[in-house]
Amino acid sequence: MNDRREELAERFKAGESDAAAEYIELVRYQLMAFIEKQLGAKLRKKVEPEDIFQEVSVDAVRSLESVDLATRDPFSWLCQLAERRIIDAHRHFFDAQKRDADREVGLGQGGRGDNSQAGGLINMLIASMTTPSKAFSRNIREARLVAALEELPVDQREVLRLRYVDNLPSKQIAEQVGKSDAAVRVMLTRSLKKLQTILGAE
Repeated sequence: MNDRREELAERFKAGESDAAAEYIELVRYQLMAFIEKQLGAKLRKKVEPEDIFQEVSVDAVRSLESVDLATRDPFSWLCQLAERRIIDAHRHFFDAQKRDADREVGLGQGGRGDNSQAGGLINMLIASMTTPSKAFSRNIREARLVAALEELPVDQREVLRLRYVDNLPSKQIAEQVGKSDAAVRVMLTRSLKKLQTILGAE
């Protein structure tokens, strides 16, 4: 197991998206434990650890081309990404001076004012589901995402829309679509992995 983890870590550091995705899944337990510890009881009422994990996975794969990991430990970097997401979530939900309670935004939007998140997969998902396809398809990378979304089963697209456009937590999505919370989480993870693979294959 350690040999496999080391091999994946080296390929992760070299920028291989497939290896990055497999490495993230391999360290899921440790990363989830870190996230749960950092969230705290108050924020956990607003955000579920699995949601942070999924978005860290997206951030990590999306950032491979722009981040130099040659001298960095991949797991430590993932923890840093998780910390940023948690800080963003805390600001969204608890910074009363900047936004009223009725203007709470979902974690999936990743903070529209944060330029480091702009153009990420989550923002592209939101755009693909809320803007006309002709205008959206001007960008080749985004057009491929639109095409990939159309290939997904209707129920998977609906779950993605509820999570990243309507900003609903997985438990509430489960109630709406008549599935278990675990089933919804699996659908989200598999759908995002498929989209990550398509974008990473460019």
